[in-house]
Amino acid sequence: MTSNPIRRVLFTFRKHHVRALLIGGQACIAYGAAEFSRDIDFVVLCDPPNLDRLRRALNEFRAEVYDVPVLDMKFLQRGHACHFRCHHEELEGFRIDVLSVLRGCDDFEQLWRRREVIFSPELGTVNLLALPDLVRAKKTQRDKDWLMLRRLVEADYARHGKGRAPASRVEFWLLEARTPELLLALVQRFPARAKRLQSTRPLLRYALERNVVRLRHALAREEARERRSDRAYWQPLREELEQLRRKKTRPQMSLTTASPT
Repeated sequence: MTSNPIRRVLFTFRKHHVRALLIGGQACIAYGAAEFSRDIDFVVLCDPPNLDRLRRALNEFRAEVYDVPVLDMKFLQRGHACHFRCHHEELEGFRIDVLSVLRGCDDFEQLWRRREVIFSPELGTVNLLALPDLVRAKKTQRDKDWLMLRRLVEADYARHGKGRAPASRVEFWLLEARTPELLLALVQRFPARAKRLQSTRPLLRYALERNVVRLRHALAREEARERRSDRAYWQPLREELEQLRRKKTRPQMSLTTASPT
């Protein structure tokens, strides 16, 4: 049996036919934007048959929930993540996180249709969240996600930008590039496409005008808006988690009552 926990998890998910897409740090590694990660994250189809398959896979890892909530459709559908820690001897301490909803992204079926399927001699067949969807999912409150988002776009441009790129890829670069330097290079190469996309991403106007100061400020404002949206999205979910934690730790009342004196 392999000692590679990533391979073991992916193999077991395939064996149980779990419909899941790799996201998070491991997906970033697959797309060439290296990120050290000691866990693995998935977005999963949230229906009873798939969750049963997921539970069977987790049972093989002797995985236990290490935080609220428990694995339940009602929590996944509201956007919560479920967190597991493995206790199988080959996976001791390895973490697995699953969600079924990603803020700002489409539902699972659409994500699945757009997925990237890769084959690695080490890992086998891997279903990845498509790069544009992964980038959208990285627009969070966390500084490290914005750094990784930038790396993902730059790595894709470095890999595919030398030759003739399809229109969909050019549009992705223009809509998601995070630095003035890359945006200036892109609009110089693809000015007509950049002009057409101004209504979708107004800051492209500053790149076309080569106004670096305004472009830099517009990028900062764009990021700030996404961070605010992410905070607003997670606030009620965090409040619900705190309620669940309090309920979990609250002492249970005795079923018996004291005899009157």
